[in-house]
Amino acid sequence: MSISAKELPLGKVFTPDFRFFIPSFQRAYIWKQENILQLVDDLREAAATPETPYFLGSLILVRRGGTRFDVIDGQQRLISLSIIIAVLRDLERDPEWMGKLDALLVEPGDKLRGIANEPRLTLRERDADFFRDHVQENNLEPVFDMSDDDLTTGAQRNIMRNIKCTYDELEHLSEDERHAFASYLVNQVTLVIVTTDDLDGAHRIFDVMNMRGLPLTPADVFKARATSPLSPAQSDAYAERWDDIIDPIGDERESEEFFGYLHLILTHQPDTNGKLIDRFLADVLQPHIDGGTIPAFIDKILAPYALAWRIIDHPSETILPAEATDRLESLDDYRNREWRAVAMWTLVHSFSKLGDPEISPFIRRGARSARRQVTVADLGFHDADRLVAVLDALERFTGVQTLNRTNPGDRRGFVTAVIRDLDRGLPLQSVRRLSFIPADDRAGALVRLHGDMQDDDDLVRLLLLRANDQKAGRHLSRPRLFSAMPIMPLNIERTHSYGDWSQEQHDHWVTRLGNMTLVQGKAKELDDHPEYPDRRERILMRANSRRFPLTDELERYSACTPQMIQSRQEETIRLIADYWGIRYDERSTDMTAKDVDELIHETAVKPSRGSRRVTILQVMRAGLITPGETLVWERPRKGERWVATVTESGKFRLQDGSEYASPTAAARAAAGGKGSGGLEVWKRSSDGRKLSEIWKEFRQRS
Repeated sequence: MSISAKELPLGKVFTPDFRFFIPSFQRAYIWKQENILQLVDDLREAAATPETPYFLGSLILVRRGGTRFDVIDGQQRLISLSIIIAVLRDLERDPEWMGKLDALLVEPGDKLRGIANEPRLTLRERDADFFRDHVQENNLEPVFDMSDDDLTTGAQRNIMRNIKCTYDELEHLSEDERHAFASYLVNQVTLVIVTTDDLDGAHRIFDVMNMRGLPLTPADVFKARATSPLSPAQSDAYAERWDDIIDPIGDERESEEFFGYLHLILTHQPDTNGKLIDRFLADVLQPHIDGGTIPAFIDKILAPYALAWRIIDHPSETILPAEATDRLESLDDYRNREWRAVAMWTLVHSFSKLGDPEISPFIRRGARSARRQVTVADLGFHDADRLVAVLDALERFTGVQTLNRTNPGDRRGFVTAVIRDLDRGLPLQSVRRLSFIPADDRAGALVRLHGDMQDDDDLVRLLLLRANDQKAGRHLSRPRLFSAMPIMPLNIERTHSYGDWSQEQHDHWVTRLGNMTLVQGKAKELDDHPEYPDRRERILMRANSRRFPLTDELERYSACTPQMIQSRQEETIRLIADYWGIRYDERSTDMTAKDVDELIHETAVKPSRGSRRVTILQVMRAGLITPGETLVWERPRKGERWVATVTESGKFRLQDGSEYASPTAAARAAAGGKGSGGLEVWKRSSDGRKLSEIWKEFRQRS
């Protein structure tokens, strides 16, 4: 068995030297939105220091002959990187940049050199065509018109969702920012390519790398360096103490994140270049080694901050006051976690005995419960008002940053500035970054609250939690499993209880906050109940759903009307704005009383369409299609041909007279439920132009 390994930048990996194949025995693509968004965040943050490479791990490959390789380890990253590149290409306007990005995904071919036009990466058979047609062939627009029902596998649904969320994350970048990010991705993001000619050998390599031969983690390196200068007796004792402190934090990723935030807290310098080990050793540990104060560092710094991290992970299991645990639970709703650094600082500076091995802040259970329960007084609790005030302010700023999609570098700059001011002993009202939300940030958050929330289920759930807490006047406990569900379904074409709705009104409101409510259970539970009375009954049937005031009030509405949904939208925005303190401007003007156009006009906020579905009516109003035009979908090999006509009301009418509000819905109906990617299959009969091209032109104009 021959083995080779070499580190290459991404620009040398996606070349004719490698054609990657996902073997049929491999699991499907399982990365969720939070996984790919974390990768995008990490890469954007690393790109802030463009001269520093970013190591993305290893690929384990088996040679199939020539430049063809089976992927044994690395599928999730390869697919996700391909999605990121495809989104960058779709957002690009410069033909030269588009061509360069396209060549990373598909080999353009060279007849002279005998190089075929082929994709760089081929997925398992069930998903290969979908991935090729949409990600690799520069055809994302049809994906924006799709929903879960249009796809046949979980992998395809994950690809669809990850395309949409990545598009939304990168769409608001300027052209220069996107170019800098793309350049960094190609030139500075590196992978170690491990190749072998033997499948069993590849699996042995995988086992060694992932089970037995793991490299030292940052925590291991820091422990070894910290304890090495101590006497043998001290070294043994403090090595064990180190393990007692760090092991409960969790896996390698968790502990690495902890040390990154600890470095930020102690040095006021965020780690932006991926060299945490070098910087922590030099900036934090070496001064203590030189000063002979390693025991004090472990007891007085490492222990309390590690315990603060654990409190943040499980606030409801501690003896902290309810005001603090409620706010920590609310902060944990966010995907972005930079807030943890400020929360750690505040907890450590609120309990003088945090980290004492004899005093635990966690509630005793089981056999241990017979011992006296520790109280907050035993922990040396002080500055209770500051603790709650800091966490309260931190949650407000984190919420506004989430709505405004603040980039990772700015988020870390924010927490660094806050901790620097807190370390200076400034009172909270003088910590400007925690006491004043800039006008444009407030307006930007309100604009987003007014907008379309399509395919952002986690954000919708978070926002509805805030609105319900505000309406209840307290932090509400959450059911074990609950979801944000639409009051009005995605499709009302064959329902009877939405007679007051025009298609335009439905398309406007269906994915906005006013149409969403919190319900115990899974999001799919209403799919079989399109009529409003049945949906309302299902929503209200569980007591745990009715704990949410905005859900419980649905009992008052016997019908779902445009006025009811609009009223809920306005109330929900007011409640969230009050919760975060962004309702009024400096002149005490109620910003929620203004419509979204006023907010945009008065500020520098620029709304974007992102990946949201474009409706037929919107394209008609832009003059890109006109009523009466015919559209054709032909399958010559199967002898099938379908025709649709654009109606005045913004629908597609099939030859049997049925009408549909989206190209994909019309395609599925025409093909007996088997069609998908409607924008891709329908062509305008007058010029043969695909609807995906027309829809993309509209998106680029918006």
